[in-house]
This record gives sequence, structure tokens and C-alpha cells, in this order.
Amino acid sequence: MEDPRQRPGLPRLLVVDTLEHLASQAALEVQVRSKAAIEQSGRFTLVLSGGSTPVAMMRLLATPEYSQRIDWSRTHIFWSDERCVPPQDADSNFHAAHTALLSHVAVPREQTHRMQGELEPPEAASDYDRLLQRFFDGPTRFDLTFLGLGPDGHTASLFPGTKALAVSDADCVANQVEKVVSPWRLTLTYRALNASSAVIFLVQGSEKADIVARVLESPLNAELPAQAIAPQGSLTWLLDAAAAAKLERRN
Repeated sequence: MEDPRQRPGLPRLLVVDTLEHLASQAALEVQVRSKAAIEQSGRFTLVLSGGSTPVAMMRLLATPEYSQRIDWSRTHIFWSDERCVPPQDADSNFHAAHTALLSHVAVPREQTHRMQGELEPPEAASDYDRLLQRFFDGPTRFDLTFLGLGPDGHTASLFPGTKALAVSDADCVANQVEKVVSPWRLTLTYRALNASSAVIFLVQGSEKADIVARVLESPLNAELPAQAIAPQGSLTWLLDAAAAAKLERRN
């Protein structure tokens, strides 16, 4: 298997002052990239992730300033990962996105492609993998994927030392993770994530400064899964000043 950690070049770094500015920049990226994708292909495929930072962006996208400038009728929503819980559970990434964004904008229900965390994990992963195959009718290629970064260097639900890191023949798998809430997760694989036209990491807070510096400036390390995100398209790290505080390179 080709090592996904062979990263071409350096990612683009965008450092802003606050979470509010980060959310605004991320929402602007959605607005601009959705317009370009719809003009080119007639639809926009967006991958959302969990966590408080993406929620700030989603809440902003739900406001008229942004929501009225995005053609939601041609937007398809996917998820990078999901906890194996029902969709109404407070720990569900779908639930967070529905509360912050989807209940406020006119995305057709059939264009909201959630991972079914209420099913048995292997079944849910296989279902999502087949869904992606049917939708793209060929290799998966998302227009824009948002990802977060965990304190251990994980992204999506690609955690250090887990079996999902080695999967190269599927786009979605069930992944068992020790010592976390909801130890069974559904996650997109490197194959799917790295096929994105654009990937944007959203990271904020001083508690992430150490891991941001390790991921971006240390040698490649299999224990830092986020280092293996090397999309065919563009890669951007959108950070607030606190998260970027320990970086040597800031632009």
C-alpha cells in the first residue's frame, strides 16, 4: 500500500485572531467553494466534522448573511465520522450539525447523507461505503472537507494505533477506539479524505498549540494520523492565534 503520509509540499496556513474570525473565514470558504463547484458540476459536496469549532462555523452559515448566498438545493452534506449512537443523541455529530445548521437551511432531506450510528458498526460502515459508491458512481471526490484535530493527533475518527489507519480498500469503516466516549466509531478513511478537492482543518484554543506544532513541524510519525491527510487538491490549516502559538512557521 502506498504510504498516505508522503505529503506533497506544505499546507496553506491561515492564522486568525479569534474563534469568531475562524468561523467567519471557514463560512466564507463554504460560500466561495460552493459557488465554484455548482458552476462547474451542478452540485456541491460538503463534508462536516464534529466538535465545537465546526459548530461555530455551522451556526454562522445558518445566518442570513451566509445562508442566502449558498444554493442549498444543490448542496449534499456528508460526515467525516460519527459516534455509534442514535441521531438524536447529544454525542452524535449529525445531531450537532442538525441543531446548528441543517434545521435552519433548505438542504433537501435526501441530500443529507448521515452515517447511521444507530446500526451495528460494521453494517453502518458498509452501508455508508455503498452510499458513497452509488453517489459518486466512481471514485469518491468531495468538493470540500472540514476536519478537526484531537490532542493525540487524530482526525475524523482515525485514532493512533487503530485498524482504520491501514485500510486502503474502502471509503468508510467501523473503528474501535479505546478510552474514549462511544468507543465504536464510523470514519471515512484516508482514501476518501485524501480524494477531496479541498481539505480544511479547523483548530482553535491554546490546548491545541502543542499538537498543532507536532503535526505540522515534526517528522512524519504514524502515531500522528492527521499528518497523513494529503489531499489530491488543496490543504489548508485554519487556526486561531492560540492554536498557532507554538508554530515556527506562521504563514
